[in-house]
Amino acid sequence: MPEPKKRIFIGLIVFTVFLITAITVGLYLIPYIGLRNIHPLAPAVVCITMGLVIGTLIVGVALLISTIAAGKEILFASKLRGVVVEVLFPIMIVVGKLLGISKEKIQQSFVEVNNLLVRAKCNSSRPERILLLMPHCLQFSDCGIKITSDVNKCQACGKCKIKDLVELAHRYNVHLSVATGGTLARRRVAEAKPQAIIALACERDLTSGIQDSYPLPVIGILNERPFGPCFNTSVDISKVAEALEYLAAGKCVTYGAKG
Repeated sequence: MPEPKKRIFIGLIVFTVFLITAITVGLYLIPYIGLRNIHPLAPAVVCITMGLVIGTLIVGVALLISTIAAGKEILFASKLRGVVVEVLFPIMIVVGKLLGISKEKIQQSFVEVNNLLVRAKCNSSRPERILLLMPHCLQFSDCGIKITSDVNKCQACGKCKIKDLVELAHRYNVHLSVATGGTLARRRVAEAKPQAIIALACERDLTSGIQDSYPLPVIGILNERPFGPCFNTSVDISKVAEALEYLAAGKCVTYGAKG
């Protein structure tokens, strides 16, 4: 699977802000005469209010892009993750569709940027409050052991990556959970009450999981699908280990603007 490209997100968010600005100005100009009939100062008040909103949006996006490029927080940029998750991302999906950019590519780029914004805060979490959330399709399809109830039932045969994940969970003393779907995943999050989550899933499930879990920091890792979706999927264990090292050991890393 090709590495997600941050520039897709950056290009789309810039275009989205430009589009919002253009539409807002257009909506202001159309009823301008009507505003003057309401009160002589009405156009000025509306113009100033719209200017402040648009200006704040532009400054916020500039801070986000600067943080993404630098790999560390610029001012309070990481606090704007909620705006990206809750407001801009759904709009960007629609804009991307109009521009002919696949939803999958936008989701991949969103996950990558979300990870950068989470890492930019450079905060560590107590290991026992970190949740490793993995999908059931990671388990070898012919395995007869049900690990969704207790992942420690894994017999460590090595036919899938569950064995490696169990070893990582024990090494870092973090909680590992395997879920069969979004509903069970949300229940596991509610039960574990984590300070941070490392989640593995496909683009769709990761983006929805990040949105559902906000404001909890979630580092998303895209799964590998050598046999297609939802069947004998895999994961780069080094990516999980690196994310654990960052969250559990507090080893903050600076990421540049590559991609």
